[in-house]
Amino acid sequence: MDYVSALLPPVVMAAFFIGVVRVIVKSQGGASKTKEDAAVDAALARAEGTRQASAQPDA
Repeated sequence: MDYVSALLPPVVMAAFFIGVVRVIVKSQGGASKTKEDAAVDAALARAEGTRQASAQPDA
């Protein structure tokens, strides 16, 4: 029975990980995809603007 208690935690963790991956894959796209894409685009634009502003030399 020691082998059962040794194998149980990895099996449970693997099942949980598979479940998490399935939820992530299923939640991609759908009705909120455009809103999520817009939020990412805004964050990237904000980061790019900050990077360009810090790269400009002060005259």
